[in-house]
Amino acid sequence: MSENVVHLHKAPDGPAARPVPLWVRSGRAVKSAVTHERTRSAGRAVVRHGLYTFNGGRIVTRRAWDGRTGARYERMIRAAEAAGNLEAAEEWEERLSRFRAARHHRRMDLLHLPVDAAKGVAVGVGMSVGVLVALGVVMAISTGQVADVVTPLSATIDFIALLIRIVQIVWGPAVTIGPFLALLALWAVGRQQQAAPHWALPANVRSGEGEPITPSIVVKALRDLGIPALRNAIKEMGDAGASMLGPITIAGCGVEVDVTLPSGVSTIEVQNRRRKLAENLTRHEHEVFITIPQAARTVRLWIADSGALDEPIGPSPLVTDETLTADYAKGKAPWGQDLRGDAAALSLYQRHLLITGLSNQGKTAALRALALWLVLDRTVEFRIADLKGAGDWAMFDGLATVLIQGPTDDHVVEATEMIEDGVAEMERRLQAPPGTAFPPLILLVDEAQVAFMCPLVDADKRPYGGSKATSRYFMAARKIHNQGRAVNVLLWQGTQDPTDQNLPKLVREGAHTRASLALGTESQARMALGDKAVDGGAAPNLLRPGLDKGTVVVASDGIAIPAGQSSITVRTHYIDTDTATEVAERAKRMRDGVTTLRVIDRGEDRDPLADIHSVFGESPRLVTQDVLKRLTALNEDAYGRWTFADLRRVLDGTGAEPYKSDGRMVVARERLTRALANRDADGSASAS
Repeated sequence: MSENVVHLHKAPDGPAARPVPLWVRSGRAVKSAVTHERTRSAGRAVVRHGLYTFNGGRIVTRRAWDGRTGARYERMIRAAEAAGNLEAAEEWEERLSRFRAARHHRRMDLLHLPVDAAKGVAVGVGMSVGVLVALGVVMAISTGQVADVVTPLSATIDFIALLIRIVQIVWGPAVTIGPFLALLALWAVGRQQQAAPHWALPANVRSGEGEPITPSIVVKALRDLGIPALRNAIKEMGDAGASMLGPITIAGCGVEVDVTLPSGVSTIEVQNRRRKLAENLTRHEHEVFITIPQAARTVRLWIADSGALDEPIGPSPLVTDETLTADYAKGKAPWGQDLRGDAAALSLYQRHLLITGLSNQGKTAALRALALWLVLDRTVEFRIADLKGAGDWAMFDGLATVLIQGPTDDHVVEATEMIEDGVAEMERRLQAPPGTAFPPLILLVDEAQVAFMCPLVDADKRPYGGSKATSRYFMAARKIHNQGRAVNVLLWQGTQDPTDQNLPKLVREGAHTRASLALGTESQARMALGDKAVDGGAAPNLLRPGLDKGTVVVASDGIAIPAGQSSITVRTHYIDTDTATEVAERAKRMRDGVTTLRVIDRGEDRDPLADIHSVFGESPRLVTQDVLKRLTALNEDAYGRWTFADLRRVLDGTGAEPYKSDGRMVVARERLTRALANRDADGSASAS
């Protein structure tokens, strides 16, 4: 068999591979050659320079046409009419009339031009010959030679003959080279205007990363959005669409510009193409925000400097200013910065609050930052239920009068009773004499979806969770939303993934301040912020999960929102747990001391460390969850409601802290034994 037809390839130390036909190998070679980067670069170069020349010709032709006709004026008239500026349209129409009158006058002059030119040539030649003859006569008199009379005339004729000869020599090469020079000129015009598809441009031009935003870039980005009515309107505008744009102003870490859309183009069409608009502006999707101002048929574009939104903002004033205090009625919580770089402060006065977002996006940190500011007002009382129980609110022990921490159904029961106690307090205040002043009472439930989805029912068969009229948590929240604001009893809730199941409509619409971090879908965004905010441009579903942590979209009358907008985007200050504990300690020093009612009461007659050691039996180590189960079996009254946070609190500092083994948190019996021995030894030494 010929080698040119089939080749057998053997793998090392293995059997022969299947034969590869020649046509397959040839096809692979052709594919490799076509897809090779050098081939693609060469192809882009050919297309680029060819279109430079072709489109350069179009540009020159259009310029010549505009110079010879009234096309430019007609485009300006149509642009002014499209913008509704009738005064400008009349002015351009008057200029067009003057242009046409001047053109008519020039054309009429052309009818008399041949006769006038002939007369001018005859008179000019006659005068020139007369001058040359007179000069020859003067030379003849001076030299005494009669032949000098025609010398000037003869020299002029010889000079003209030389010029004709030069033209004859140069004409041939000029005719040959001229077209190439013309093409080069057209290529230069096209290259200067970058008149080629974006994909064919050089890599450094294609990237455009971080290039400044100019009117031409904005108009081109709008033109290429794929909206036919917008593209055609821009083409017809004599100023190439510049009349659509307001001033481009610096706004924080980006720029802002208002765009008045031409007739036939709706704002929703532009909003729905946010990603394409961002890419046309050489930005990422999250770096372009589209909102709807008050002006009709107008969109407001905020365009970030490339990469600016990935830079962290500065620390919270709660951290940098240790003298900072709060004022519930007149003050505003320093929450972060808006996209313009201005400080964003939120008023909490008589406003129920709801903050939502996907898990691990900074919801608790954003909510806690507001509470840390307000707790600096010593008149405010907090009752907190943290249904996650990871210790995020532990620093409020000694500040909050009630602190519930844990994710179990029993913790939901306690949280529900806390809200119902708030309802009772609200009703007591509502029946107080008119004019009675009431201190603010904040009922805060973090991870509220746990309460709404709780399956437990009480002794009267009333469910704790759900959204029916029999649901205890739901009805308590509704009652506070209905009347609590009037007597300073407020409900703050934080929840994940808002849906009708874990956040009923009546509850979410009862919040005066609604904020959302990154969400998954537009329907969730509408549940979180409401239809009005989303229709006005709010899009928490377009925030990047994991990358835009702490960035919230806020709909509230308690924060300064630009006129005509229904929401504002805020990059919140991040206060970590250790720093939050320091701020809480400052608040404790301002107060006379608060006794916090805790849900978990271990009892003073128990020795938790010894009990933990006793449940091990002969096991060298136990998973923390098993430790909690055995403690519950040992004494349910003392340990039945313990969480991992309670277990860790007892073991911290003993040397027997839980540690991770094979991906699970465990406790070692040997370390517990050593911790008990050390404690007993310290106690004996103290006794002696």
